[in-house]
Amino acid sequence: MYERVSPVASGLLSMSDGQGVYWEDSGARDGIPLLYLHGGPGGGLGSRGYVTKADPSRYRILGIDQRGCGKSTPLALDPQHDLEANTTSRLIADLEELRAHLGIASWVLNGVSWGATLAIAYAQAHPERVRGVIAMAVTTTSRWEVDWITETIGAVYPEEWELFVQHAEQAGLGYRRGETRLVEAYRQLMRHPDSIVREAASDAWARWEDAHIAIGTGGFQRDPRWDDRAFRHNFVTLTTHYWANAGFCDPPLLERMERLAGIPAVLIHGRLDVSGPLRTAWEAHRRWPGSRLIVDEGEGHGGSTMVKAWRQANDDMASHVLAGTDMS
Repeated sequence: MYERVSPVASGLLSMSDGQGVYWEDSGARDGIPLLYLHGGPGGGLGSRGYVTKADPSRYRILGIDQRGCGKSTPLALDPQHDLEANTTSRLIADLEELRAHLGIASWVLNGVSWGATLAIAYAQAHPERVRGVIAMAVTTTSRWEVDWITETIGAVYPEEWELFVQHAEQAGLGYRRGETRLVEAYRQLMRHPDSIVREAASDAWARWEDAHIAIGTGGFQRDPRWDDRAFRHNFVTLTTHYWANAGFCDPPLLERMERLAGIPAVLIHGRLDVSGPLRTAWEAHRRWPGSRLIVDEGEGHGGSTMVKAWRQANDDMASHVLAGTDMS
């Protein structure tokens, strides 16, 4: 990986609706603009590992804490945050406001997991602004994908899913398995006026998150980020909000892939990713002229060899952009 360079600039940009979105700028000021879109929703930039995946001598590396998380203000758990206005179209508008603020004409997009959904959605909305896309652990946050990750995959982790579903059944919402969507039950729990209810729901959701990404990571491990109660609560609030609404992508992204024709892309996905099956990445590649699919046979929802492929894809993209050649 490349050096974890420090930001040369950062700020809290006040958006047109008054929300504040944090951004940071690293690498070469005259380099190819590259925008990193984090996962979650609500994962934030964290320890800034994204900057190590792109050559700081060739790229101007930009990161953003999507509205309502990280250093952006107010957080989703804050009563001052307008959660109903936090949608994919609003996130796309935030990216456009940032692009205009920084005076960038077009950029390369990097997206991981939910960030891949946002990268594809942005590219479909503004294809003229996108020079290329690198997506790892590819998702489109369709209803099928959300139902898979919250319910169907319980067939692989039945003991953990039983705990996950029992919590919703015992929470007093009237939820019954098989009759209504589990993700909707958790969305309601995270909006409950009682903080004790919200705390318990966020903890149950976090345990399920750790369970279904265990393949390829050496078994069940608690993500240390969950120890930060505010982070956990905020993350689950945003994730359930977006997932219960199929990512606010209507029509579904896979139905609009023709809009991406001509945009070079590398899609990286693990064969063992049971959280987000390869089917989505394969369908996206099949419908995206100019895309290349890399399937890592030994990884799940991310891993060291996938990260190496991500870095290599950025190297190849930089060479392609600077030389004006075809990546295929």
